Amino acid sequence: METGSIDLAVLPTFTPDQWHPGALGLELHGARINVQAPHGAVELTSSQDTVEVTATEQVELTLRLDVPLGDAAGYWHPNAGWVRTLPADWSPWRAVSLIDSAPAGVLYDAEGLALLAFGADRTAQQTAIRFGVSEEHKRFGVWLRCRLAAGAALRVRLAAPGRTVAGALRELRDWFAALPGGTPLPTPGFGRTPVYSTWYAFTQDVSAAEVEREARLAAELGFGQLYLDDGWQLHASGRGYSGCGDWQADPAKFPDLAGHVATVRALGLRYTAWIAPLLLGERSAAHAEWARLAPHHDHVLDCRILDPRHAEVREHIVRTCREVVERYDLDGLKIDFLDEAAAAYTGAPIPEQIGTGYVHDVGLAMAQLLTRLCGELRELRGDEFVIELRQPYTGPAMTAFGNQLRANDCPADALANRIRTLDIGLLAPGGAVHSDMLMWDPQAAPATVARQFQGALHAVPQISTRLANLSDPHRRTLAFWLATWQRLRPALTGGHYEPGRPDELYPQVAARYDDQLVITSYVDRPAALDTAGWRSLTLINATPAGRLLLDVTGPTRQVRFEVFDPAGRPQPPLELALTPGLHSLAVPPGGLCQVTE
Repeated sequence: METGSIDLAVLPTFTPDQWHPGALGLELHGARINVQAPHGAVELTSSQDTVEVTATEQVELTLRLDVPLGDAAGYWHPNAGWVRTLPADWSPWRAVSLIDSAPAGVLYDAEGLALLAFGADRTAQQTAIRFGVSEEHKRFGVWLRCRLAAGAALRVRLAAPGRTVAGALRELRDWFAALPGGTPLPTPGFGRTPVYSTWYAFTQDVSAAEVEREARLAAELGFGQLYLDDGWQLHASGRGYSGCGDWQADPAKFPDLAGHVATVRALGLRYTAWIAPLLLGERSAAHAEWARLAPHHDHVLDCRILDPRHAEVREHIVRTCREVVERYDLDGLKIDFLDEAAAAYTGAPIPEQIGTGYVHDVGLAMAQLLTRLCGELRELRGDEFVIELRQPYTGPAMTAFGNQLRANDCPADALANRIRTLDIGLLAPGGAVHSDMLMWDPQAAPATVARQFQGALHAVPQISTRLANLSDPHRRTLAFWLATWQRLRPALTGGHYEPGRPDELYPQVAARYDDQLVITSYVDRPAALDTAGWRSLTLINATPAGRLLLDVTGPTRQVRFEVFDPAGRPQPPLELALTPGLHSLAVPPGGLCQVTE
């Protein structure tokens, strides 16, 4: 039985009883767990690392997790963005669901170690969540509020305190992946290869001839995929979405899109196209038929948003996406603006006219839609198909529906790309994490190109610049970093990485796979280096300083570093003994040095 979503507008940001002991309580991993619900309406139990609240009748409940403040320094959650400090306990409620963040978070101390790390199994349905510091109690609390049908349960997993944020989240992401329906969608090999994207390079002013010219150059540079972004479809002009809804190729730009796709694929690139199936513009032919099921109009996007709570809308979207893939013989879909459904219909009243299969909870409706869509597309292409999803709908549950999880748009912002890609990878199991598209000033120094790439090191890089217009220095720099990323890919995207404190914006990242170790410094301060356990070592200087600082531990080790500037030009090598203590290595800003034994 579905219980619907909660209207956040009626929930107060603070109530005097929010810190009172609930009807039921217990302790686990140093955290107090309390449930506020009508007497006899729920049961609370614990087992190893998990607490479970089971409803004996339909109920709206609040679960609180709280711990002593200790040396708390920050709080991480999937939608933290730039706010990674400690809020007060009168901070507002927010909704999480399948298409908006995830019910998970980590409170950590000044050493970057977890004080409280949790994940809840309500990854599809809407859950209301808030968190903050109590001025009176000197404790940090997390409140989860949801509705449960009789017999349903809310399960919350706690990771043991004392681990790094990354270590705690790795444990939680494994738990998320093991939940029913949480098995990640398989990622084909080509899905982990660099992407050439048309968006920042062309925006909507795109054509078959220009894309094919770029595709030839991309293939020569070692790209494995091409993403045709917004602009290929009918009525795509002016950066608005009033023409969306028909999803047919514009004959003026792509007179034979299927033939064009075949041409690009013959160059060695797999082909993915952009689609925003929830958007319905008044200029589209589909508007007349479907506007009745798209009551919300978004004035910024200049279009309506189809309501996925209706079964016929879900069927229409699945059918539309399948037809686009079949008609143009695509290898993937870049599915955009799914979060608009949450913004438009979460908490909205039940429409006056509903048909069979109506689902009131937007998250559950989207889960049904995406389950059906993935089934249809896998029937067409098997596991050799990619589906790109974008923040904020890149939570752990979405890896069952998408195998390319991309950072939200951050044009030319290398810092944002670093934060967002690392945030996604910390919690998302299985799928390939992708950067937002890299772009830069064509007149900038080569170090600028390197800096953009360094912001996307721990993700599959997407590049969106006009390759045909690149200067020779920019082309050499791009080729060097593409080759470097390919060589280091096992550690960068498939290994175990430690990025440091989230509130410091991940200042240094150490990534390891087998005997390959990569340390990237984004700030000019010593990076910890143990001389044991690696044969291949790469140190990347993503700072403006002309040096890398190391704090060495372990037995003395004699090494020879090859050094490169940001454009990949060799510099004088360094030979030194790595003895315990501090060392300074002369490495150009934006460059790297490496040891290979």
